[in-house]
Amino acid sequence: MVDPQAGTTSVDNQYLRTVTIEGRDFQEYSVNHSIHFVPVDEEEAERLSSQHQVLDLVFDSRLIFPPVQNVKTVLDCGYGAACWAVEVAENHPDCTVIGVDISPHMKPDDAPENFWPQLDDLNRSFTFQSNSFDLVNSRLVAGGINKSRWPTYMRDIVRVLKPGGWVQMVECYYMCQSDNGSITDTNALRQWSNKYLRALDGIKDLRAPLQLQNIFTSAGLVNVESRMIPLPLCGWPNDARERRIGNANRDNIQQALRSLALYPFTRRLGISMADFEALIEQARIEAANPSLKPYFPLYVCIGRKPGG
Repeated sequence: MVDPQAGTTSVDNQYLRTVTIEGRDFQEYSVNHSIHFVPVDEEEAERLSSQHQVLDLVFDSRLIFPPVQNVKTVLDCGYGAACWAVEVAENHPDCTVIGVDISPHMKPDDAPENFWPQLDDLNRSFTFQSNSFDLVNSRLVAGGINKSRWPTYMRDIVRVLKPGGWVQMVECYYMCQSDNGSITDTNALRQWSNKYLRALDGIKDLRAPLQLQNIFTSAGLVNVESRMIPLPLCGWPNDARERRIGNANRDNIQQALRSLALYPFTRRLGISMADFEALIEQARIEAANPSLKPYFPLYVCIGRKPGG
């Protein structure tokens, strides 16, 4: 049985302090220690809720992908606004769901009693006991995981899984593509992508999504399956289901292009606010243009710990 309060202490004030940059609130500790560069304000929490609804459409309302039987203990790495964790906790009231995130700012006030949020840096070794969890969920954390941390991050996940337990991972590769090849390096969307990867180069590995299958197998997981799903940025697909996903994703992308890039572009690359806003405005126009057929590659991977 996992004790969700084992080894925990009250939250230090240094993790609660925020800094306002160009009208958005960031966790001061995260940006000062190069952990995470995304706002932690109500606006971002609402965007994460919208993003969760998009992914709910992508995955046909499936929260748990692998064939986990009788799930009792779940670890959610980088819970953010806790949309996924809360929904799992509500759907599985007998299950203990522990969420870990460096920022406590966006956790909901009315979460179910079986959801236990904890504050920790995923770049540090896990403090959980070995063989504790039936499932580990890791979703869209590449922007927070240090480049050198990935091998040990996966080893930590495997260690805390019960024998026979599963890990599922979802990551987006933010290099914008076009289904008809009409997006080139002259487009604002591609410029946004190139700048975003360059801004975090050397600290984070934003190309890790391309290597999930290798990362899983190198960590000793078995029954590894992976796939790439084109995530449309607007409602351009001919297929009705995919068009619905694109339409739902439009507003999320319009917000994400600014919130993901604000700190990296202006503080790490030194781009002026005038140039930043001009690029974001043009990128948003292109993202909403069905004729460009824009999408981000979304990678999904599952794997099982041997034994059980």
